[in-house]
Amino acid sequence: MIKLTRDMLTFSAPAEATSILNKLREFLIERNIDCYVVGGFVRDGLIGRINTDIDVAVAGDATSIASEVAEAFDARMVPLDEVNQVARVVLIKIQGHWHLDFATLRGSIEEDLGNRDFTINAIAINLAESKEGWSQVKVIDPLGGCHDLSRKLVRAVSEGSFRQDPARLIRAVRLAAMLNFSVDTDTEALVQRDCKLLSKVSPERLRDELCCILETARAYRALQQLDHVGLLEAFMPELTATKGATQPKEHYWDVFDHSLETVAAVERLLREKNEDRVDDILAPVPWSPEMAQYFDQEVAGGRTRRVLLKMAALLHDIAKPATKTTEQDGRMRFLGHAKQGAEIAVRLMERLRFSKREIKMVQLMIEQHLRPGYLVREEMPSNRAIYKYFRDTADVGIDTLYLGLADHLAARGPMLDLAQWRAHADTTQYILSKWFQEQKAVVPPKLIDGHTLIDKLGLTPGPQIGELLEMVREAQAAGEIHTAEEAFDLVKKRLGNNS
Repeated sequence: MIKLTRDMLTFSAPAEATSILNKLREFLIERNIDCYVVGGFVRDGLIGRINTDIDVAVAGDATSIASEVAEAFDARMVPLDEVNQVARVVLIKIQGHWHLDFATLRGSIEEDLGNRDFTINAIAINLAESKEGWSQVKVIDPLGGCHDLSRKLVRAVSEGSFRQDPARLIRAVRLAAMLNFSVDTDTEALVQRDCKLLSKVSPERLRDELCCILETARAYRALQQLDHVGLLEAFMPELTATKGATQPKEHYWDVFDHSLETVAAVERLLREKNEDRVDDILAPVPWSPEMAQYFDQEVAGGRTRRVLLKMAALLHDIAKPATKTTEQDGRMRFLGHAKQGAEIAVRLMERLRFSKREIKMVQLMIEQHLRPGYLVREEMPSNRAIYKYFRDTADVGIDTLYLGLADHLAARGPMLDLAQWRAHADTTQYILSKWFQEQKAVVPPKLIDGHTLIDKLGLTPGPQIGELLEMVREAQAAGEIHTAEEAFDLVKKRLGNNS
């Protein structure tokens, strides 16, 4: 992974990044300021990953230096932590935004690296000694970070690392998921020892670390590890009741394991794993480059639809233990678990400071996660049924279809009936084709509006107007009416029947 040429290491960085760093080197050398590139940019460059966030440690007032750099680079400076002198310079380039995060050196560079979180992030490059091309670099690595990169290990810098900053507890798992690394055994023991400290971490930081995990293709494995070391329960105690909660014989796993397996199924359906191997499970599932772009859409704070779909997958059955009843014949029922589960998810996401839009999207997905299964019958659903489905699921109709598929896979597990699965996938394909190809039928153009009903029929403003317009839209989606005149006739007929 890391290639050594004499005392130099092979390094990979985009041309824009090297141009920025070369310009920064000249700027700081002129001012006689010692400067080191550290952290994730160095780590990723050594293993061939792209990273647009460049951490810079400077000998001096980082906020003041960042302000000067921003002015010289025609960029914007954002203070991140004025007490600890941390500031960001945002540069807009051809390939997107680049962030230069400036922090003041804590002692010597070796002492500074010793205060960082993990050895793979405690590697530095002296900017003054860097070469123009950046294809090879000389690193400062007092803690064996390069060796851990080669071994694909996340290892804490010190025994007290997590006590210095408890957010590092979940970051260890996040880094392992992001890089496809493993957490060092001794480090995992430290995480288990200090897991209770997670309560000291701000909700926003917990949310951001969790969402970084969900964004990766290894969220399922990471959630298992979070559970193993006691972190999942520490910030999502609502999941505790699902452990060991039994389900009907149609389900292979208990509620907790089913929830994690649903996340794994989402990863599979979104082609995050085995992309080149389309088996009997994936073959009938609709997929396209446009669908991949859909789930890559940003919703808020850099968080995407795929993140929120995995969040809904994790929480969709969270109310099953509270709603479970057993009939006299032994049949288990979970009446109302979708609605109650959505309410629990809302409270959980509010606690973690998700945006209102994100919360509403996950709430809707959980409330409606059973609907796709109801649409699977011998005959394909009608235009009216498809219209009502997308009406009720708002802007998460597609997301909920995939949640339904993931729920199906995670319920049956190795007991999956391929014929039933193909029927579910075929129905999903049909609904999506209607949505993408015939949106005018699914979401029809407006034939009449409320003002027209009030003016021409003498109706009074109120709920009745909305009910009549919805009746018209359903009939239009079903192909029963096509013109404004037919819409008026339908309204008058309904009014006559109700008079």
